[in-house]
Amino acid sequence: MRCNDEGREIVKFFEGFRAKPYKCSAGVPTIGWGSCFRLDGTRVTMDDEPVSKDEAEELLVFGLRTAENAVARLAKPAALNENQFSALVSFVYNIGGSRFRSSTLRQRLRREDYAKASAEFPKWRRAAGKILKGLVARRKREQALFLKV
Repeated sequence: MRCNDEGREIVKFFEGFRAKPYKCSAGVPTIGWGSCFRLDGTRVTMDDEPVSKDEAEELLVFGLRTAENAVARLAKPAALNENQFSALVSFVYNIGGSRFRSSTLRQRLRREDYAKASAEFPKWRRAAGKILKGLVARRKREQALFLKV
């Protein structure tokens, strides 16, 4: 399964495009539409050259594939609909596979308790210990997509 257009738009909208490397709200060097890794798998650094929108799109696709693989490996994708899968891909793109692996959201998914899993999205609203309006809004959009039939 692949992330649908709505999930992809959530990622692009909330990550925003930046050609030059910057530190995200969690202090991680990032480029393009929230990419923390280059195509060769190395981490983005603050010394990296700026990227074009085409290069950023390639990095986005790479990051989405990584998030899709994490969701496929860690959740029960056969039990998920396209919107649930895509909401989770956006979520994992933002927090990373290792944090998803240990999350209560994942535990609830594995039990196929989708109502309780959905209720976990709003809890992931902090970066560097602070509640961020952007993360509150992103989690609402991801939760809405997850619940969309």
